[in-house]
Amino acid sequence: MHTQFSVQDELCLAIRDIKPQAPTHVLLIPRKVISTHADITAADSELIGYLHVVAVKLAQQLKLEDRYRIVINYKDGGRQVVPHLHFHLLCGRSFAWPPG
Repeated sequence: MHTQFSVQDELCLAIRDIKPQAPTHVLLIPRKVISTHADITAADSELIGYLHVVAVKLAQQLKLEDRYRIVINYKDGGRQVVPHLHFHLLCGRSFAWPPG
């Protein structure tokens, strides 16, 4: 799926993953540097909530309907490659449960 999308503002940006794990694989990245999920503080609550709202809008824009997954990887054990918190928005293939 190569539907065009546009997310870029003063708080975040979204880009296609260069090594996609699904036909649609978008990274939603806050501009504020937060190294890992464990580094989120109460002061980041509004930003993290905003990222979820943007993820919903992006899913709607990409017409993902009810079949997408949002993933946050944590450190090496959770396969976090880049030391900057980001959300993976994935769609277009079957997702097993539990993930892994």
